[in-house]
Amino acid sequence: MDLFEKCQAGIERVEEAVREGYYPYFIPLDESEGPEAVVRGQRVIMAGSNNYLGLTTHPKVRQAAIDAVHRYGTSCTGSRFLNGNLALHEQLERELADWVGMEAALVFSTGYQTNLGTISSLVQKGDFVVTDKDDHASIIDGAKMSYGRMARFRHNDMDSLAQTLQKIPAGAGSLVVVDGVFSMGGDIAPLPEMIEVCQRYGARLMVDDAHSIGVLGGGRGTAAYYGISEGIDLVMGTFSKAFASLGGFIAGNRVVIEYIKHNARSLIFSASMTPPNAAAALASLHVMRDEPERNQHLWDLTHHLHKSFRAMGFNISNTQTPIIPVIIGDEMKTFAFWQALLDAGVFVNPVIPPGVPPNMSLLRTSYMATHTDEQIDRLLATFQQVGQALGVI
Repeated sequence: MDLFEKCQAGIERVEEAVREGYYPYFIPLDESEGPEAVVRGQRVIMAGSNNYLGLTTHPKVRQAAIDAVHRYGTSCTGSRFLNGNLALHEQLERELADWVGMEAALVFSTGYQTNLGTISSLVQKGDFVVTDKDDHASIIDGAKMSYGRMARFRHNDMDSLAQTLQKIPAGAGSLVVVDGVFSMGGDIAPLPEMIEVCQRYGARLMVDDAHSIGVLGGGRGTAAYYGISEGIDLVMGTFSKAFASLGGFIAGNRVVIEYIKHNARSLIFSASMTPPNAAAALASLHVMRDEPERNQHLWDLTHHLHKSFRAMGFNISNTQTPIIPVIIGDEMKTFAFWQALLDAGVFVNPVIPPGVPPNMSLLRTSYMATHTDEQIDRLLATFQQVGQALGVI
């Protein structure tokens, strides 16, 4: 069989969706201004972004990126291991470590690379990496790239986690990796109970705070949300969401961070985070610290949206955060709902299997601190109108 034969078969579903007019992915945005965007000439309310604090358009964040270009240029053109390490990277690491309450931090060029490099460098032959079944793909891929073995437990089920850890051979190292906030369901990992289970079986715990940093715990993440200062060994975060930039970081014990720094292939063999991205992330961190009212407004909107969607009769599952999934179930009805919303001026993200379990197709909506009351009211009215028209509510 020719290697490329699979390609034609693999895109038949995509081509059919394009012909039928319900292909919802890779849509080019003409403009993106935080809570609004322009799609094919139409201005829409953006309810599909992870720009939780609305910092992509903050004057201080924009200016920091511009100033960094003037000072450093557009790229470091090399790995941090050799010629691509800036004092700016190290300042960002120091301030991030302090923000999440850890001894040290290490920044990578993307969040995906952070999980790949951290997990694959720590988990070696004879070790185990234990993941929640709803963990992000980058965690799963990091586990697959390691030389260790992977085990999985039922989503947020601490009995299942205990049973999984109990089966790990005595003497084997184990790393439990979970999302702090799960990116599709918007629910939060039960860290206090998880810490107890991990300590009982001698496992280390790493929390992916990609959707938690800037959102939970006054912006400091899932541990701060629970008021926990001990028991979490590693905190991972990304800059492509609340930090309005691109990149990622891992924070923890200084010795462990130094080990990752000298062994993570995705760090050593990739060009370093660009100067404007690093400067934007640092400026965003300062805004989080200096303007806590942004975080509070985000939560005010979130609680209002939770209450409103449920009152209208929508199934938004167990979300606890600004990520609000609207469960539709049927794939074609999900696409129809998405298209009707877009036509009416609301941009959301349709998610179908394998991104979610069978019969759980949904519209993933997410919100930011810069959404206005008028925009939220218009969005809710549009959802109600479309939901009634399609028989969803």
